[in-house]
Amino acid sequence: MLRNKKIFVCCIFFLTGFNTLSTAQKIEVSYKDYVVQPVVGRDSSFINFLSSYKDSISRSMNEVIGFSLHGLYKHQPESALGNFMADAMKEAAERVFATKVDVAFINYGGIRSYLPKGDITKGRLYELMPFDNLIVLQQMKGSILLRFLHHIAEEGGWPAAGLTMTINKEKKAVYVMINGKALDEEQTYTIANVDYIANGGSNCSMLKAIPQLSKGYLVRDAMIEHVIAFTKQGKSIDAQIQYRMIYGN
Repeated sequence: MLRNKKIFVCCIFFLTGFNTLSTAQKIEVSYKDYVVQPVVGRDSSFINFLSSYKDSISRSMNEVIGFSLHGLYKHQPESALGNFMADAMKEAAERVFATKVDVAFINYGGIRSYLPKGDITKGRLYELMPFDNLIVLQQMKGSILLRFLHHIAEEGGWPAAGLTMTINKEKKAVYVMINGKALDEEQTYTIANVDYIANGGSNCSMLKAIPQLSKGYLVRDAMIEHVIAFTKQGKSIDAQIQYRMIYGN
């Protein structure tokens, strides 16, 4: 009986308190009806404002900067397209950071298009690398690099420049050679990577704690400048398979 009285008192207090709060906090609500028309008129002044930018962007994206005799396409464990991109990244990293780079990587999932046979425009490079990813350098022990390579092997192979390796049946990286020498787990290597990967993206948590050096240089700009440089030399954009990554026993 005592328990029932306590519950009753609590309920009265709760209701009374609630009533006090609702009385003290009055809220005024107002509204206005708007009619939604099926057709909205064109704002010609705004359209004219944007058209100058649209024309400028179109001219830039349609600018032909190179040529491919065969076209470049992505596939695993290695592709001509991947080799072209990894080579461009390694070359750009060495130039921009003014240092020797041992290996450069491009994450396979970050490649979103291909380079067709024929003219290559800037727009094609934007389609290939639509994200504003940066090139960053990391100094890492060979033991950490090997963990990273095992992950790449599990993923089926990524584009790389500066190494060769075999992906065995257990999806592990074996017979790893860097600049023609067997990987040394005690040695420190300079790695050029996409900032997304260096920050732990694509399940690369082993890289997240390693300090990064950045110059704010985009991966996509490395590709564009690489194509332009080849074109000035009279070369087409036609990389070759070099057995950098292979499947083995």
